[in-house]
Amino acid sequence: MQSLLKQAQRIVVKVGSSLVTNQGTGLDHTALACWAAQIATLKQMGKEVVLVSSGAIAEGMQRLNWDIRPTALYELQAAAAVGQMGLAQAYASSFCHHALQTAQVLLTHEDLSNRKRYLNARSTLTTLLKLNIIPVINENDTVAFDEIHFGDNDTLAALVTNLIEADVLIILTDQAGLFTSDPRKNQHAKLLSEVSAGDPELEEMAGGVGSAIGSGGMQSKVIAAKRASRSGAHTIIASGHEENVLIRLAQGESIGTQLLANMPILAARKQWLADYLQVRGSVTLDNGAVNALAAAGKSLLPIGVIAVSGDFERGEAVSCLDVKGREIARGLINYSAVETQKILKQASNEIEGILGYVDEAELIHRNNLVLL
Repeated sequence: MQSLLKQAQRIVVKVGSSLVTNQGTGLDHTALACWAAQIATLKQMGKEVVLVSSGAIAEGMQRLNWDIRPTALYELQAAAAVGQMGLAQAYASSFCHHALQTAQVLLTHEDLSNRKRYLNARSTLTTLLKLNIIPVINENDTVAFDEIHFGDNDTLAALVTNLIEADVLIILTDQAGLFTSDPRKNQHAKLLSEVSAGDPELEEMAGGVGSAIGSGGMQSKVIAAKRASRSGAHTIIASGHEENVLIRLAQGESIGTQLLANMPILAARKQWLADYLQVRGSVTLDNGAVNALAAAGKSLLPIGVIAVSGDFERGEAVSCLDVKGREIARGLINYSAVETQKILKQASNEIEGILGYVDEAELIHRNNLVLL
């Protein structure tokens, strides 16, 4: 089995905290120099590379002489603000040795959930690639808060992969790849060399959070691979401790786990609806409405909704759940939670009589709806 990276032209590489820090005691400059050298080789092979790197909070903790990762949001933001300086400087210095320039790009979920800012971010990143510059991306932890937080850089890396239509997402971690169970707890766990991204069994198989320094675990990497596959991108999960892992993958060597993008590719707007928007609530559908959406590709009408949850406004993203609570779709809703509660189970021609006005006949129009 040959590595997916060999034929890839545009790549997103994500390195976790454990690979760029000395276990939380600040940045590992030797490691950063190694990543820069490998990416420089990929550039010489004609590949475009975007780097998503953790490490800002860990570096900030070291500069602030904090031994324990704080839990208070304002302290995390302060550590990130201090650490981003060191992270940007370290990468700029490392890539400078290879005559390569870097650009720091800080993103929040809010940046990508706003359609105009989403398109601006894409234009900026593609322009940087055309200029032969290495974008170094991290979450903007200094301003992000719980409601707009990506949660981990695995998610961010997947969304960037979709954003720039990369061919392959490489997630480097401190584990050899995806195993049948946690190899740290089960010595009989087997490494999976090739699987399909989006396979529901993978999420059940993946464990929880890994290191004490980072916030992502193997489960977040599996979900990231599923997200990346929506734009046709394959994912490789491999150990960052493997010598010259990026170069060997680019040369065709099979390392770690390859998660193949076998899911239908979504149009760019549908990807945005599926992954970039913060869900503000949910509506539960009866079986007829589920079938109308999933099998017939129709819009969601209020008559098919049997329950409402959350405090959302018109135009915000909501999840569409079946009677068992499984999310089958999400989309932009035409009525607020209060309005939806009043018109659920009602025919569309009854909306005006109930509310005194009618904005749309559909609760969610099919053009603003994506199946999951």
